Amino acid sequence: MNNIAAIVLAAGKGTRMKSDMVKVMHPLGGLPMVSWPVMAAREAGASSIVLVTGHQSEKVRDLFAGRADLRFAAQDEQLGTGHAVACALPALLGFSGMAFILCGDVPLISTATLKAMAKQHRSRHAVITVLTADFAQPTGYGRIVKDGDGFIRRIVEEKDATDAERLITEINSGIYCVESDFLTVAIPNLKNDNAQKEYYLTDIIKEAAGLGLLCQAFPVADPAEIMGINDRVQLAEAGQLLRGRINRSLMLSGTTLIDPQTTYIDWGVRIGRDTVIHPNVHISGGTEIGRHCKVEPSVVIKGCRIGDGVTIKTGSVMEDAVVRDDVAIGPMAHLRPGTELKAHVKIGNFVETKKCVMGEGSKASHLTYLGDAAIGTNVNIGCGTITCNYDGVKKHRTVIEDDVFVGSDVQLVAPVTVGRNSLIAAGTTVTKDIPPDSLAIARTPQVNKEGWKLKKRD
Repeated sequence: MNNIAAIVLAAGKGTRMKSDMVKVMHPLGGLPMVSWPVMAAREAGASSIVLVTGHQSEKVRDLFAGRADLRFAAQDEQLGTGHAVACALPALLGFSGMAFILCGDVPLISTATLKAMAKQHRSRHAVITVLTADFAQPTGYGRIVKDGDGFIRRIVEEKDATDAERLITEINSGIYCVESDFLTVAIPNLKNDNAQKEYYLTDIIKEAAGLGLLCQAFPVADPAEIMGINDRVQLAEAGQLLRGRINRSLMLSGTTLIDPQTTYIDWGVRIGRDTVIHPNVHISGGTEIGRHCKVEPSVVIKGCRIGDGVTIKTGSVMEDAVVRDDVAIGPMAHLRPGTELKAHVKIGNFVETKKCVMGEGSKASHLTYLGDAAIGTNVNIGCGTITCNYDGVKKHRTVIEDDVFVGSDVQLVAPVTVGRNSLIAAGTTVTKDIPPDSLAIARTPQVNKEGWKLKKRD
């Protein structure tokens, strides 16, 4: 589809959110709320998008900074939806075609619905198409008033409706397709002679119908798509619906979710076939997980790249890490940013890594901290090992070369290098480089005082 633009209305503060953050910036499925209608419009073919901002406009603008297809319009004083569109029109100067009008706080609208709506709009040569829904309890919504042929004559807000009009169950979603040429003519004619003293965008319907132009309804297949977010209860409800979409898509593509209702996966996460995700797992930050992996309960993963055949055991936390094929992690491991685990690495329980690269086949099975370290292949890190990477002022690096055996309770005081094929005895504090093929021991000599306990009793 060619010649499509979109106007996204996102100027309101959202006082019912009870928040210092403007409503449309609240996170939903891994993205700020306003990102969803913008993305739907773009995927439906809109080549030019105008975002109308008001409260905390700088935060909304920063979110979309650098997007060539997106422009901004300021609505400093909120005087109604018609006024918001009036603020957007200068940014569409010279555009001729069909324009979507969307709401920044209606995030569940789908690309498929917008495409179908636009297709009907064009096939029937409509001037305005209104996305509608039929609600048994339409309280709070504007009502769709039609003529005998089923075309829309006007939309009446509930506060301005008569008793008879309030009985109408077909409601206005606030989402439209409008021919831009008509929009530029109709918007300047809007009046604010209504109960709210606002400029209603819906009044352009009455003007179009009066000119004999076709105004039609497009009933939405799933009313959840037009759900508006006004408070945190509705935000949570929308999040649940959105997770359902994401989880369903993953399952249909070959991922097993043991319990989708308790699996929390954000938009943009990619998971390969035959990977199994257990309950209470949280995956976000554009994470990519390969095939044949197993993610056990209560794991948190953010912004990681994970290969094939990886097992992540219960309670592990991972952020901005790279994990190659056939790695085992946890339980209760913590992979911090900058961690890279090569193939066949084992990270065991209560092991923490940070800016650490571990070579193929190496392992740290339990109770260990490895920070600012480069570890070679086939290295064994014993229980209780610590890289002492911080001297109180600067961070320093530890290098452990291939085939090194590190005993239990070893402290490596960086900067230090351990040569290949060396062995560090348990309880050693390493303060200087160890040559290859060496044994390093640094302990206080053991002294046995026989009979000491008996003497203490006397």
